[in-house]
Amino acid sequence: MKPAPFAYAAPTTEDEVLDLLAEHGDEGKVIAGGQSLLPMLSMRLARPSVLIDLNGVAGLAGITEFDGGVAFGATTRERAAERSALVGDRLPVLAEALPLIGHEAIRNRGTIGGSIAHADASAELPAVAAVTDAQLVLRSRAGGERVLSAAEFFQGHYTTALADDELLTEVRIPGSPPGAGWAFTEVARRHGDFALVGVAAMVVLDDAGSVEAARLCLMGVADVPLRLPAVEASLAGQPVSADTVAAAATDAVAGLELASDVHGSGDFRRHLAEVTVRRALTTAADRAGAPA
Repeated sequence: MKPAPFAYAAPTTEDEVLDLLAEHGDEGKVIAGGQSLLPMLSMRLARPSVLIDLNGVAGLAGITEFDGGVAFGATTRERAAERSALVGDRLPVLAEALPLIGHEAIRNRGTIGGSIAHADASAELPAVAAVTDAQLVLRSRAGGERVLSAAEFFQGHYTTALADDELLTEVRIPGSPPGAGWAFTEVARRHGDFALVGVAAMVVLDDAGSVEAARLCLMGVADVPLRLPAVEASLAGQPVSADTVAAAATDAVAGLELASDVHGSGDFRRHLAEVTVRRALTTAADRAGAPA
């Protein structure tokens, strides 16, 4: 299929982008990597009247240190982040998630900001943003700049708090808590396919080897990346053991209502989610220094 007709704009500054968004509102759509948008245009699931190309805008790409963590310009390529020594050092959960995104050809074009703004609940980067408590910087001509947490930003499948005249300009991911062990694991039919389920986890241990803090986020099981604060709280103070991890995994999937599809039944997906939570928590605890 071919896209519906649209006008094309190639701004060279962020201010020009904001002016175009202010002018066209929901009829304007920004594009950088195009790995999700172009198929949607071709299938006419998206029909913008104006396509605003961000590739010529200076200053929207780059990886920098930020308050102990890392800040990404919105048009930073996923492959650039994957190759970054700073990302590998400061953000191990992101470093583990990035190679799971599609294939190299996709990551060569796909962008950090594009994936997060697209808000596919089965995608890796929204889950990373949620589990790391990322801050998302939005700008518009009328409202200036505002910074939202990942929890505030993601509102539903393909739905975010981003207004029609706003541009996601930066993604700020805080550094890891001291001593934290991280893990990102997913189950897919083939490498590069969308995951049937994925889990991002963090565990921090106290001096006695018990859980001091934990974070857990599931992807592909709800219409947003699913943080589980009740399960996280229940792990605090618990010794790291197979029983503790198994109980947390059972609690994590207890309320899930998963649809059946050609890839498996809802019960099968719930089982996968439970097993994947168990694997992710075990790996995170091991990396935090849990006794064998």
